[in-house]
Order: sequence, then structure tokens, then C-alpha cells
Amino acid sequence: MRESQTAVLERGIRVEDEFATEPFEVAWAGEARWFVQFLEPGEEATVTLTPQVSADGLAWVDHEAPAVKAAASGVITLPLRDFGHWLRLVVQRSGGRTAPLARIYLALKE
Repeated sequence: MRESQTAVLERGIRVEDEFATEPFEVAWAGEARWFVQFLEPGEEATVTLTPQVSADGLAWVDHEAPAVKAAASGVITLPLRDFGHWLRLVVQRSGGRTAPLARIYLALKE
């Protein structure tokens, strides 16, 4: 049986402008998938999700996977492979008058 883990990295964060999740060590995992669930959608707002990787959890670079841009409502997912030791997700909001409320999960598998 394969090992798996799901971490809730943000439980209810207002996406005012731009933020990055807490770093999460993922060296044991072979697959990852981000889930961004909007508990309160951002009226006419869009978000850009950019996965970042790090060798030490201190210095960050964008992952080779393309950033995902979508309306700030519902659930957005982003799969990743070949990511090394640490992951975090940068979320940028553009447009809209109200800041959406989001919950962010990171699901990992061996």
C-alpha cells in the first residue's frame, strides 16, 4: 500500500494581494497536488497559483510547472512531480472588490 498524507496549510486566509503558504517538507513524496478551496468567492477576482520549490526551505524558486490562473471560486487543483525537498504555493489575486476566503491543502503520495 502506498503512503499518503494531506496537510491543511491554510485554514481560512483572505487573499488580499499576494501570499505564500508555509513551507512543507515533501522529500519522501513522488506526487503532490495542491487544492485551493474558496470558502467565500472573490467577486470578479482571479487568482494565479505558482508552485515553488526549495532545497532547504529558505531560498525559493518557481517550479517548472506553469502557473494556474482561474476565477477565485470553487476549487482549483494543481498537480506536481519532480519537486525535490520543500514545497510552498504563492497565491496572487487580481481584480475584484472583495478578498476571497481560501483554504489550501497539499495532498502527497509516495
